[in-house]
Amino acid sequence: MAANMYRVGDYVYFENSSSNPYLIRRIEELNKTATGNVEAKVVCFYRRRDISNTLIMLADKHAKEIEEESETTIEADLTDKQKHQLKHRELFLSRQYESLPATHIRGKCSVALLNETESVLSYLDKEDTFFYSLVYDPSVKTLLADKGEIRVGPRYQADIPEMLLEGESDEREQSKLEVKVWDPNSPLTDRQIDQFLVVARAVGTFARALDCSSSVRQPSLHMSAAAASRDITLFHAMDTLYRHSYDLSSAISVLVPLGGPVLCRDEMEEWSASEASLFEEALEKYGKDFNDIRQDFLPWKSLTSIIEYYYMWKTTDRYVQQKRLKAAEAESKLKQVYIPTYSKPNPNQISTSNGKPGAVNGAVGTTFQPQNPLLGRACESCYATQSHQWYSWGPPNMQCRLCATCWLYWKKYGGLKMPTQSEEEKLSPSPTAEDPRVRSHVSRQAMQGMPVRNTGSPKSAVKTRQAFFLHTTYFTKFARQVCKNTLRLRQAARRPFVPINYAAIRAEYADRHAELSGSPLKSKSTRKPLACIIGYLEIHPSKKPNVIRSTPSLQTPTTKRMLTTPNHTSLSILGKRNYSHHNGLDELTCCVSD
Repeated sequence: MAANMYRVGDYVYFENSSSNPYLIRRIEELNKTATGNVEAKVVCFYRRRDISNTLIMLADKHAKEIEEESETTIEADLTDKQKHQLKHRELFLSRQYESLPATHIRGKCSVALLNETESVLSYLDKEDTFFYSLVYDPSVKTLLADKGEIRVGPRYQADIPEMLLEGESDEREQSKLEVKVWDPNSPLTDRQIDQFLVVARAVGTFARALDCSSSVRQPSLHMSAAAASRDITLFHAMDTLYRHSYDLSSAISVLVPLGGPVLCRDEMEEWSASEASLFEEALEKYGKDFNDIRQDFLPWKSLTSIIEYYYMWKTTDRYVQQKRLKAAEAESKLKQVYIPTYSKPNPNQISTSNGKPGAVNGAVGTTFQPQNPLLGRACESCYATQSHQWYSWGPPNMQCRLCATCWLYWKKYGGLKMPTQSEEEKLSPSPTAEDPRVRSHVSRQAMQGMPVRNTGSPKSAVKTRQAFFLHTTYFTKFARQVCKNTLRLRQAARRPFVPINYAAIRAEYADRHAELSGSPLKSKSTRKPLACIIGYLEIHPSKKPNVIRSTPSLQTPTTKRMLTTPNHTSLSILGKRNYSHHNGLDELTCCVSD
């Protein structure tokens, strides 16, 4: 009964998909809708698999800095399995709220701020235990340190000096340690001091009556007197009295100088009504996160001013009224809700009938044949071959499955118990890991616990890079022909990872180009003039090829015309001639020069 009772402030598992891991949320409110259903307003927590690789690298860097500064168990002392499972326990807090049906709750868990003085193994020893140290903003995709960090450890401890012996003088300079603002052993009595404070309040009330802005904010004498009785007036009066060595006549003359009475105003008087409304709205949204309040709502105010105004605002009637309204709203809302244990079968269950596997992934009416590759396949996480219940996992085309224990681990922690092969390859150097895109893609799959083995299907293989076309310039093509001895393309192709000495090729090309530019290029053959070709055609007239035309009939299809084999001894301009015929290099070349 108590296990199924969920209250405000509990950390719970929510299920939004039958195949994906549970969502981890914190219940902020329990509201009953008009239809009678219960909805939970929750704070979102994100896993490592839910954020980008760039932010994961920042999170790992932050964790490494914490390990270096703390005296806890460092990651180097952990085994590969412990490092793998520890990543599944890390969460990222967010300021995002959402409403989910309370019927989707699947159990309780525990989420705590990372304790630097505690060993990380304590989180692995406890079931359903998670930790967080960073805040994730899903709108702008950033990670920030949690403002509510408990500063415990040697970094935040004060260095206490040794205790002074009797008669030993303190050699420290007292003016640098503290500033004296009041002497209790003054010559004045308590009655005289109280009378001076009354005079200071009266001067403050008169100063507000003379000030135009104060007369608008405090239109009545009662409001002006109440503002003059605040701590800022009393602090100024006592400081003035101390600076004048408790001389009443001298201190009173300072309260009312020649220019008029001194007006002392604190943050409550300095802030306008619109600024006060903005502060209350920001406080409702961010709580006591004064940095965010200043950044998003009051950037023109200093952080000191906002904090001082907050503690003064808590003494006003406005704060008391809001506190009563919140208490009344909390009384009208639900405090707890009972959710029975979810007992419906998961669609990813591999149903069994007489020991034979049945439907997978919720396929109705589909049974596996004996030649199905799923038969005899071990668990993808622990490699067990026997389990009272199997669950399909991953893409349907890969036919992967998990045992009951590993399936529950997957749903709760968002990964596999054992490191996958892709994670082991990521730790060891390989040629394919040189490409940053491939490396990030493989690490992303390994981090999410998804299978990456290639089963022959293009969908299961790792996504390759986009194909590209390398277009070479004409000078590059020419250098390949000129600098064959230095380039040696065949040997370079056999060793694609060895860089080519392009400086030597450029130098040789410059030398060869200088030699070629000095002497004209010699061609193998010179082209005959047009008169020689005309004379040759007059001596050897062209012959038309014999065309065989067949009579179309109903029995045989119409055949295309067929050309007879041309006679190479007497070629015409209509026939096909080779390069030597055109240039007069054969035995029938005529000489027209004489």
